[in-house]
Amino acid sequence: MTASEPQTGEKVFVAMSGGVDSSVAAALLKEQGFEVVGVGLKLCEPGGSPAAACCGIEAMEDARRVAESISIPFTVLDFRDTFRELVIDYFCSSYAAGMTPNPCVRCNQVIKFEKLLEVAAGAEAARLATGHYARIEHDESTGTLRLRKGIDESKDQSYFLYSLTQAQLERALFPLGSMRKSETRKIARRFGLRVHDKAESQDVCFLGDMPYVDYLEAHAGVASVPGPIILDETGAVVGEHAGLHRYTVGQRHGLGVSMSEPVYVVDIDIGANSLVVATRASFLRQRSILLTEVNYIAEPPSGPLEVSARTRYRKPEVSAMLEPVDAATAVVRFDEPQEPTAPGQSVVLYSGDEVVAGGIAGRGQAPSTFLSTAIPFCCNDRVDKKVDGA
Repeated sequence: MTASEPQTGEKVFVAMSGGVDSSVAAALLKEQGFEVVGVGLKLCEPGGSPAAACCGIEAMEDARRVAESISIPFTVLDFRDTFRELVIDYFCSSYAAGMTPNPCVRCNQVIKFEKLLEVAAGAEAARLATGHYARIEHDESTGTLRLRKGIDESKDQSYFLYSLTQAQLERALFPLGSMRKSETRKIARRFGLRVHDKAESQDVCFLGDMPYVDYLEAHAGVASVPGPIILDETGAVVGEHAGLHRYTVGQRHGLGVSMSEPVYVVDIDIGANSLVVATRASFLRQRSILLTEVNYIAEPPSGPLEVSARTRYRKPEVSAMLEPVDAATAVVRFDEPQEPTAPGQSVVLYSGDEVVAGGIAGRGQAPSTFLSTAIPFCCNDRVDKKVDGA
């Protein structure tokens, strides 16, 4: 597709959470001459304090006051039913199946850059802007758009955006991608925004102050059913777990296992209601992952491609080989054995600072046959359709 540059005067929706990042994004676009409309999203009634949530009452009031101070219209859209169906239910069902989802990835995929983009199109808004620290660049040699990390690597949020298609990138704006967070706060002070020193939200919005385990039990009917903890190396029962939804692959603390050396969760067996653990020596053993629901930002590689893989947000990238299997499935083969990746986690693949692709981690190692029989396919076979999952 041919990318078009944002044009001064275009109508732009800005997703405003009440924080400093989205507030500065709106203020900058207004200053640059865009017709800016601030949009807040009512997504849920938080499990804890409403003030803790990016979509809570106080957050929306902060966003409204910012909009008034920079003289732009502001509206709040009620997405609660859609959010419950596409994000909360996904979160709960994933944990019930022994997986560890990333609801923030999922929200960006199906709420902001799908449902909100649809509303923006209906309101004749050419673009949707957010406060993400990421960059979009036009590759003149291929005519495609590339998604790159934010300049401030300590704030880079490209991990959460790997599911974006070319059509969505064409309509997305990330005004903060070339800034550092310290610069964002300085700009907020220049505009006189009251949120210039507001603390960042670190919580999952619909949980509020409630631990995720309590939320699952209170709102999703997930029961705590005790079962055996099994040592992977010997098959011996070494303890009793308190309900599988309370654990995640890679967890070390809070297992209630008394052994001479630390053990780590390496598998959650829903069928047997058992938690499988291993010692450190056996823990570093994952050499490959099978990814499903894979999205390539531009064209898929025609064969194996050297990448760096991030298996969890804030986790350091590691060297790996990406081997496409088909348009939505791929194998990631690590150069060195790694800690097991929790099934359901988003795995994002980079080439330098460019997001190549991302997908959802499956269970265990990838089938060995995939490692030698990855099937090259043409970029014309690419499916640009959105898929469920983070």
